[in-house]
Amino acid sequence: MAAGTGTGTETDTGGTALGYEQARDELIEVVRRLEAGGTTLEDSLALWERGEELAKVCRLRLEGARARLDAALAADAEGEGGGDGE
Repeated sequence: MAAGTGTGTETDTGGTALGYEQARDELIEVVRRLEAGGTTLEDSLALWERGEELAKVCRLRLEGARARLDAALAADAEGEGGGDGE
């Protein structure tokens, strides 16, 4: 399973974009399987690569949420300080 070089959000096996919660839950399962052991080297590498993809999805989703919050807070601050009570 090769990691993509695209800048978009990773997808699940059905080709749909993963949300944060779905990626996080799948990442938790990947970590459990790796920690449990008992997989072949090839399977372990595939799990590791999938985990890296899922971690990237989570990071990008969190960064997007942070940007939205920052924008909302900035707009709110401008509304409070920039108006004359209209």
